[in-house]
Amino acid sequence: MKKTSLVIMAAGIGSRFGGGIKQLEPVGPSGEIIMDYSIYDALKAGFDKVVFIIRKDLEQDFKEIIGKRIEKIVPVEYAFQELDDLPASYTKPEARTKPWGTGQALLCAKDVIHEPFAVINADDYYGKEGFIKIHEYLVNEMDPGAKPFDICMGGFILGNTLSENGGVTRGVCRVDENGILIGVTETYEIRQQEDRAEGRSEEGGEVVIPLNQNVSMNMWGLSPAFLEELERGFPEFLDSIKEGDVKTEYLLPKIIDQLVHSQKAQVRVLETKDRWFGVTYKEDKPAVAAAIRKLVSEGVYPERLFHIDS
Repeated sequence: MKKTSLVIMAAGIGSRFGGGIKQLEPVGPSGEIIMDYSIYDALKAGFDKVVFIIRKDLEQDFKEIIGKRIEKIVPVEYAFQELDDLPASYTKPEARTKPWGTGQALLCAKDVIHEPFAVINADDYYGKEGFIKIHEYLVNEMDPGAKPFDICMGGFILGNTLSENGGVTRGVCRVDENGILIGVTETYEIRQQEDRAEGRSEEGGEVVIPLNQNVSMNMWGLSPAFLEELERGFPEFLDSIKEGDVKTEYLLPKIIDQLVHSQKAQVRVLETKDRWFGVTYKEDKPAVAAAIRKLVSEGVYPERLFHIDS
């Protein structure tokens, strides 16, 4: 069977570990964090390596708190996202403090990814179905050398991904009758309003979205060849930044949307009915912990995920 990796983007994690760092907030009955559930579900689905994308200044603490524990059950590799990790002849603007985005994060892992892989956020709970479907696609359907690029995506139902405590950002997807992605648009401050959701576009305009719309949660199935495309596109992105703009990011949904529109990629949307959980706001934590307890009581997860010393 083909080897597959799970890539976790965790470079946005806080500079100090402990209270207030949402990626490390315990939500499980034995102190598990959201990342633990993603890794557990991915391993059960058949993934056989984990790649953590972190910042270099967090390496020692990250390994002590998370990495060394996971290394006991699966091969682990690390990649490092830094603001000054730029192509030759480019330099970081002095005022830039915001990370370059998920596209650059994934590009930083180019040297440690040699097999088809799924990429996810560190602080989102995705459920089991997406990992199963993406692994199945990577192993049995994906052509890693295909041009246009052969990509798959976990397609979540918008109504299953909203927070009661504030607006969220989602990649709103347009999908044809065959389950192929037509386009994905980053949409901000999405909140439920009775039988629909409302958000705002990148330009600030109001957007109304059906609750049953497919959205991207940055859960993609990709081939190593895609990383070469990221590398080609990054200088073009840097050249496009307007003078004084220190916030624009090189984002996976935008990159893939551009590839779809230029017919350089075909994306299969693998719909999942699982409900998203995430600690987007501090107030989300009790609801996430309650949802995990319910899943444990229903037998979806064991009381203790990994029977290893932490």
